[in-house]
Amino acid sequence: MTLSSVLAGFVHELRTEDLPPTVAEKAKNCLLNGYGIALGCHDTPYAPVARKAALAMDGERPNGATLLGDGRKTTVSGAALANSALFHGRAQEDTCGAAHLGAILLPLLTALMEARGVPVSRLLPSLVAGYEVGGLLENTYSGSTTPAGFRASPLYGTVAAAAASGKALGLSVEQLQAALANAASFAGGILQSFGDGTDEWRYQVGVAGRVGLVAAELARAGSVSAPNAFEGKTGFVRAYARADVDLKALAARLGSDWSIHRVTFKPHPVCAFNQTPVTAALKIRETVGKRRIASVRVRMNPYETGYAGMDSMGPFNSISGTLMSIPFCIASTLLRGVPTMKNMTTYDDAGVNDLVARTTLVPDEGVAKLCCIIDVELADGTLLAQDTRMTTKDYDFDRAAVNALVRRIGDETGIPQKAYDHLNAFVEALPGADLGPVLRAFAMIPGAGPASG
Repeated sequence: MTLSSVLAGFVHELRTEDLPPTVAEKAKNCLLNGYGIALGCHDTPYAPVARKAALAMDGERPNGATLLGDGRKTTVSGAALANSALFHGRAQEDTCGAAHLGAILLPLLTALMEARGVPVSRLLPSLVAGYEVGGLLENTYSGSTTPAGFRASPLYGTVAAAAASGKALGLSVEQLQAALANAASFAGGILQSFGDGTDEWRYQVGVAGRVGLVAAELARAGSVSAPNAFEGKTGFVRAYARADVDLKALAARLGSDWSIHRVTFKPHPVCAFNQTPVTAALKIRETVGKRRIASVRVRMNPYETGYAGMDSMGPFNSISGTLMSIPFCIASTLLRGVPTMKNMTTYDDAGVNDLVARTTLVPDEGVAKLCCIIDVELADGTLLAQDTRMTTKDYDFDRAAVNALVRRIGDETGIPQKAYDHLNAFVEALPGADLGPVLRAFAMIPGAGPASG
């Protein structure tokens, strides 16, 4: 027995009718959130770049998968690459620990359903398969791989994409095992673009989906793949995490400790690790009022403060830099209120940049992840403190909260509310839905081509 065989067996046996009701409901919430956030990303610049690259490589395909928000069609892998950049455009997609699995899995599975005729009835178990496989690995090993400079989304998301696409394509247990082993060999991705404030991370999610599909298709075609791809002496876990595999412990968690329950949603267009700092800053802003702030001190868990780009003090020239920077997110929120894309792309705000320079970030082992303590000293000597303790449960929104969130973003970005009606209708009809409402929703993006479904 190996980890790839255990994971393959679990994925193969997943059935919609056997999913615990809470798991099925969370998967539906992930769908609504993922599609809804993506609609509000239409005015970000990353999807057009990815579309251009996808079309250059794969060309237009009349019977292919739609480039959402554009209307043209290309291959499944091309659509996965381009549409993931759309889903990732606001950096407001869901997160499973440090991995953004929804932005990888949803574009890939949508393209497979549209262009390959994969039944929509397979969507829920395929999506859950991706979250469970990717989430289990991320939860177990990201504490070692992230500090080493590897980004969780492409590292674990490639394996998640292989699991999801393999499930959707109906692979056998043996083929699924080969697909997962292939993905373990192909996965990777580094964090440096966050430190430099550049855009590679925007496209890593699409590359992960594309490579995960390659892993599954090679397995379906008959690839001979390493059975010890994960636990071998030079396998995935030892290579990336420098750890051993506790196979018994991992196997025991499958189907009992559901990773999808750890998936969180983002109320603000900033890094997942900045959601709580922004929430805390909004609370303390109410007390500060119009009084001048002399200095700010922020205490957070070292895992978060040590993540690439989180301690950046600027100067800033891209949203890739601002949304990651704890000092920028807190300074902007204290002075300008709830983060918006406009606030996050205003790089020459003298007041914000001045407060960034007077903000000190303190790594503190005593502060749990997803928590922070902000100490503010006012110019008159008054000291204010905001201790905000949150967990994944605080960001585990129910369907109504997800619906309100994506519609609020739609109002901000000019998406007709009818588009969200289509998404809600699709989610409500699962597992007996058809893809038409999703395609019609994205066809309502300003400037998009017509829907074909």
